[in-house]
Amino acid sequence: MKNNILNIFKKEFNGYFTSPMAYIFLVVFSLVNGYFFSNTFFLIGQSDLRALFNIVPMVYLFFIPAITMGLIAKEKNLGTMEVMSTLPIKDYEFVLGKYLAALALIIIGLFFTGIHFITLVNFGTNIDYGALFTGYLGLFFAGAVYASIGTFSSSLFDNQVVAFIIGVFIVLMFFLFDKLLIFVPTFMAGIIQYLSVDYHISNMSRGVIDTRNVIYFISVISIFLFATVQVLSSRKWK
Repeated sequence: MKNNILNIFKKEFNGYFTSPMAYIFLVVFSLVNGYFFSNTFFLIGQSDLRALFNIVPMVYLFFIPAITMGLIAKEKNLGTMEVMSTLPIKDYEFVLGKYLAALALIIIGLFFTGIHFITLVNFGTNIDYGALFTGYLGLFFAGAVYASIGTFSSSLFDNQVVAFIIGVFIVLMFFLFDKLLIFVPTFMAGIIQYLSVDYHISNMSRGVIDTRNVIYFISVISIFLFATVQVLSSRKWK
């Protein structure tokens, strides 16, 4: 099992770097985040990474569906899914290998923001290292959730563009849940807010690690990966 997941992971991860995808993602991701960090740090003099923790989830909205749109859709388009079904690889191994490759690329993107952390340590004052740790942990979990959504969207279609559009739509929905509370009945407000990824990121960026936040992230990731496996399994019955 581990070998299958690892082999699929290696193949997909290496595939990112044999095409322009990984380089475009890392460069543009770093430039966009660097711009907003520089604005608050140097122009306003705000010595924390709050602006970075606020902007990265919005950058995720389009970047993560872009790096996940081809995970499974391209296999369907090329007809290699039929070949995969003849190999001793279980659907969940295939999904996990693909998903972990996308997650690894996201982690590398976050690692590149380390230059802002170094800048903060050297020039900032009264640094709350606990809040920095939980803030980055929140960004990791948010990226993991969006990557699971993108993987699910990619499993639904053999067209990468369509997978991207659907991925953006679902990701945007989870991002906007807590922004739409004024439009929902009061008795549903708590549920809608809890479904919002941004709500949980905000909690963690303040230095709070609540088990409810961790359970939320793990649950959403598990649901979408499970749904992806079911989509792939359903092809055997067609």
